[in-house]
Amino acid sequence: MRGFAGVQSRREPSGSAPRIYLPFILLLTFTPSVDSSWWYIGALGARVICDNIPGLVNKQRQLCQRHPDLMQSIGEGAKEWIRECQHQFRHHRWNCSTMERDHTVFGRVMLRSSREAAFVYAISSAGVVYAITRACSQGELKICGCDINRRGRASDEEGDFDWGGCSDNINYGIKFAKAFVDARERMVKDARALMNLHNNRCGRMAVKRFMKTECKCHGVSGSCALRTCWLAMSDFRQTGDYLRKKYNTAVEVTMNQDGSGFMVADRNYKRTTKNDLVYIENSPDYCLMDRLAGSLGTAGRVCNKSSRGMDGCEVMCCGRGYDTTRVNHVSKCECKFKWCCAVECRDCEETVDVHTCKPHKKPDWLDLT
Repeated sequence: MRGFAGVQSRREPSGSAPRIYLPFILLLTFTPSVDSSWWYIGALGARVICDNIPGLVNKQRQLCQRHPDLMQSIGEGAKEWIRECQHQFRHHRWNCSTMERDHTVFGRVMLRSSREAAFVYAISSAGVVYAITRACSQGELKICGCDINRRGRASDEEGDFDWGGCSDNINYGIKFAKAFVDARERMVKDARALMNLHNNRCGRMAVKRFMKTECKCHGVSGSCALRTCWLAMSDFRQTGDYLRKKYNTAVEVTMNQDGSGFMVADRNYKRTTKNDLVYIENSPDYCLMDRLAGSLGTAGRVCNKSSRGMDGCEVMCCGRGYDTTRVNHVSKCECKFKWCCAVECRDCEETVDVHTCKPHKKPDWLDLT
C-alpha cells in the first residue's frame, strides 16, 4: 500500500505523525481523472497553480487568483485533513490511502459514491473551514480577521462576562469554504453532485459544532471578578472523531425522480439525514487489489494478532493468513533529568513480532493454463 510519503504498509513509529509530501510538479503534466484537484493547492506560486490545474472550474480559478494567500492556507490545511483521515482509518482495510506519484491523491476510489468518498468530502470541506478560520485569527489574511461581531456582555453557567479577545471567525471560514469547495458540484445536477454537496455541508458544520468559549480572568490576585471571553475552534481531532462516527452510521440514499434531492434507500429509516453522511454505492471490501475500484488490497499490511477488531489479522487479512517477522525495535528508556537542563536516556533494544497480511493466492487451476 502506498502512502503520500511512500510505502504505507510500514507503520510510523509510535507518537509520530505520518509524513506527507505533495508531488505538485505532476500537476503540470497530467490531467486529473478525479474532480477535486483543489486538494493539491498549496506549494507553488498562486498564479502557477490557478493557471495550470485543469480540475478547477471557473469560479474556483477566479477565487484562487483573487485570494492567493487563502489558497496557501488551504494547501497547508490539506496536509492536516489528509493526516487526520489517515489517523481515523489507520486500523482499517481502507486506510485513507494516498497514491504515490498520483496527482488525484486518492486514485479511483473517489470515483465510487461510497462511504469512503462521503468521509473524504466531509473531512476535506471541514479542513478548508478550519484552515481559513485559523489563518483569519492569526492575522495571516488581508480579507479577514477576528470575529468583530462578538462585543458587549453575555453570560454562561459561571456568570456574566465581556466578549473580547480574538474570537475565531468561523462564519467567514464557512462562507469561503462553501463558495470554493461547492463550486464544481453546483455546475451539475446529478446524484453524485447532490451527495457531495450534502457531505461538504456536514463537514463545514462539524467544525462549528465544536466551537468553545475560552476566558481570561481579571481581578485582584487572579480572582475572576471580571472575565473576558472569546470563541475558539477546538482541536481538529474532535472534528475528525465526529465525522468518523458519522462514517459508521452513514445513510444509503437514492436520487428523487425529479432530480431535486435524494431519499433514504431504507424505507424504514425515519430520522432526518441533515447531519448524517450519505452515500449511494456500497463499498468494495478492499481485500484485494482492484484498480477499477481503486482498492489497493491489504497484502503486506501490518495487523494485530491479538485483536478481534478491524486491525486484527483475521479481519485485516480477509482470512488469507499472515506472515510473522522478528524485528529489533530500539526505543529510548530509563530517561533521567540532568541539571541543568537536559534529559539523558538509554537506547533499549527489544525483539518484537511484526505480523503482515499474506498476498492473495491464485487458484491452483490458473497455474495449469
